[in-house]
Amino acid sequence: MSRLRIFDHDAPDAPILSTTDRAAIAAELERIGVAFEQWEAAQPVRPGDPPEAIMAAYRADIDRLVEANGFRSVDVVSIAPDNPNREAMRAKFLDEHAHKEDEVRFFVAGSGLFSLHVGDKVFEVLCEAGDLIAVPDGATHWFDMGPEPSFVAIRFFTEPDGWIGHFTGSDIAQKFPRYE
Repeated sequence: MSRLRIFDHDAPDAPILSTTDRAAIAAELERIGVAFEQWEAAQPVRPGDPPEAIMAAYRADIDRLVEANGFRSVDVVSIAPDNPNREAMRAKFLDEHAHKEDEVRFFVAGSGLFSLHVGDKVFEVLCEAGDLIAVPDGATHWFDMGPEPSFVAIRFFTEPDGWIGHFTGSDIAQKFPRYE
């Protein structure tokens, strides 16, 4: 179940707010400029389906986002718990960073944990199948796919090099719960 927890950035053990209500999640995230939507497939899809079938199932929503935001490429990424590079992949974005373009992800299957550091708050968003999150460019955040990652996601890009992480050097991400 999708979840939002909001913390004071100095109190990682005491959420100020915790909700699984998708409308409340979307409303809270909208206040900080983060989009949160739910999509439904036009036809059944499952992990292991080819990227073309997955994209076809969400074509209307994909086209709407591409037109509204000028994305130049869209792809499908799939990570399984038995991936031999899972530890390195997980570690890659566990530290606070930002990107030069929006980070837009739609979870077809599985889940991942986005944590956004905005002002003196941390917004922890557990995204699950059916969830789209759009983190604005420049927003400091970190992403945890867990020790046994399992997800299929549609990713949206404006520029090929826009999704490079620019790390802040802060240790804040180590103070907050991991996705276990």
